[in-house]
Amino acid sequence: MLKEYLKVMKALSDGNRTKIVKMLALKEMCVCEMQAALKMAQPSVSKHLKILEEAGLVKSRKDGMWVNYSLPKKPETSYAKHMLEILGDWLDDDREIKNTALLARTLDRCELTGRCG
Repeated sequence: MLKEYLKVMKALSDGNRTKIVKMLALKEMCVCEMQAALKMAQPSVSKHLKILEEAGLVKSRKDGMWVNYSLPKKPETSYAKHMLEILGDWLDDDREIKNTALLARTLDRCELTGRCG
């Protein structure tokens, strides 16, 4: 129990990971979209996603050449479930979160990569 609790708390103790969770509350996204929204290198975004996924706060699914990330509908632990519920209401008035969310809404993987039809 304590180990699962700490994993969730540590995952959310980083501002970029919190931003990722807030973005994924808006829509399913690929790494390239999150990379553009956070203005970070792909390996850094992937590392953050791995930590979030291990904590049960994020899930991934392969779709052709894309890996899509989203929030789980039924998180595996009660800690992840409660923190995702709480974050749904928290930080919406934070300027960084607002700006990241606005940018995330407009990003399109096809435009970013040029790899769509």
